[in-house]
Amino acid sequence: MTTIELKNLLIHRISEISDVSFLEAIRTILDSKSNILALTAEQRDEILVSKKEIEQGFYIEDTALEKEILGWLNAK
Repeated sequence: MTTIELKNLLIHRISEISDVSFLEAIRTILDSKSNILALTAEQRDEILVSKKEIEQGFYIEDTALEKEILGWLNAK
């Protein structure tokens, strides 16, 4: 059985289930395998702003940041 055939079979079988607690159990299983993060609109906007800033060169490399921080700490 191919992946598509299996998915279609599962979709059909799930659509026939009316037991809410069983459906919630299936959802729990699916949620545990999902790597998708649910982001708020504000979080998505922040990500887009950050991507634009990176494209425009408004960022600092990790090694440069570490040197800058060490400079601040040594200045005290």
